[in-house]
Amino acid sequence: MECMEGGELFTRIQERGDQAFTEKEASEIMRDIGTAIQHLHGMNIAHRDVKPENLLYTSKEKESVLKLTDFGFAKETTIQNALQTPCYTPYYVAPEVLGPEKYDKSCDMWSLGVIMYILLCGFPPFYSNTGQAISPGMKRRIRMGQYGFPNPEWAEVSDEAKQLIRLLLKTDPTERMTISQFMNHPWINQSMVVPPTPLHTTRVLQEDKDHWDEVKEEMTSALATMRVDYDQIKIKDLKISNNRLLNKRPVESFKWSGVDMVASSERTEAELLPSLPFL
Repeated sequence: MECMEGGELFTRIQERGDQAFTEKEASEIMRDIGTAIQHLHGMNIAHRDVKPENLLYTSKEKESVLKLTDFGFAKETTIQNALQTPCYTPYYVAPEVLGPEKYDKSCDMWSLGVIMYILLCGFPPFYSNTGQAISPGMKRRIRMGQYGFPNPEWAEVSDEAKQLIRLLLKTDPTERMTISQFMNHPWINQSMVVPPTPLHTTRVLQEDKDHWDEVKEEMTSALATMRVDYDQIKIKDLKISNNRLLNKRPVESFKWSGVDMVASSERTEAELLPSLPFL
């Protein structure tokens, strides 16, 4: 088992201090994440829990490798819309996973869109305003694709990046970008021409570090009981917790716009994931 000594993706960005985090760097990170997802989807495997906490660096060195981890929810999808069990982390869940309909590996593409959104601004596009891990209002906003690109955090982000997010956060999975399309998008495969625009991400993540830790703790608690009854899972009410991160952008102001474990798979690790570029 490989020891990932470099820590989580967002923690690494938080610890940059005064060093700017740029849109070009975000593009390179998303390409690395996409490479891992492409390998999985090429074998018809859905990860189903793509999120920042599962993206770890091999070491603290500047050139260390970012790897995708935690395959506890991974599942083989040999036919379209073969998945039905609602396995997810609330803030990154695709709309179709919330409903009664079956779904497929395209749910990972939605999660990629959420991660890209946070990378470019420092806060999530969807969140709960109540004490539930995923509230009715949050479900509605996810299913309707209700989010925005508010200033000042998004003022200098390129239109190409925003366009890519819109293609990833399509509520209809049949219209959502595939991993092949994602990897061929100019913002991904031509990262050398992506503008090195300094982003607000580091500042936002640093200012809200304690609140990010609180969110992760609450989501971990929710995930631990996900297979029981997610409607009964409670996280601290934001009116009580006063979590600035999740209240940063009131939704009313938005415009619409090798592997440790593959617990759910029927094949063995060796059969499924030979020499993967991730943990």
